Parts: sequence; C-alpha cells; structure tokens
Amino acid sequence: MDANEILDYCLAKKGVTESFPFDNETLVMKVGTKMFLLMALEKQPLSINVKTDPEWSAELREQYPQITGAFHMNKTHWNSVMVDGLKRDLIFKMIDQSYDLVFKSLTKKAKEEILNG
Repeated sequence: MDANEILDYCLAKKGVTESFPFDNETLVMKVGTKMFLLMALEKQPLSINVKTDPEWSAELREQYPQITGAFHMNKTHWNSVMVDGLKRDLIFKMIDQSYDLVFKSLTKKAKEEILNG
C-alpha cells in the first residue's frame, strides 16, 4: 500500500480535507476542522498516525510490532502505524475508525454541514 492509496481512500469520505499545517512533509487529513490522519510523505517505510479506541489500540500494539503509540500525540488514543507488512483491510479499518471517532466529536452543526454538503 502506498501514500496515494491512503490519500484516495481518505478523500473519498465525506467532509475530508487535506493540508500541510506543520511542515511540507506531513500531510494532515481532517474531517471538519479536526485531524483524523497524519502521514509522513517523505519518510520510508510509509507511516501514518490514526486515532483508535483505547482498548483496540492496546490490542493492536500487542499484536503488531508495526503499531506503536504516536510520537508527540496522546498515546492512549493515537497510534503510529508502519504500513509495510500490514493487511490493507486492517489499515482501512483503522482509518475508518479514526474518521468515525473524530466525526462523532464534531458539533451537531458541523456534522450536519458535512452530511448535507
């Protein structure tokens, strides 16, 4: 899986925007005004940061050496994921959960604008 596949998958979701708020290498995907995925484009192997339920985060970290607590982020909720060696379905499932968790945290007005926009 490469960065373009992840980008296309994210952009297919409602209300998603992309930006580079931190530097020219870290792509940030947002739903509404909140981040749900970060991707270091210049770093190899490809790595993403996603938000997951804390219980699932613990399971993922135990099961996969490629998944660790995200650097510079709340490690209870955010994971760094080295994409190499992981199944595409698992990566998409983590992206889906990250998007869903962040979407749920938006205001009612923001959710309605995204769903109706």
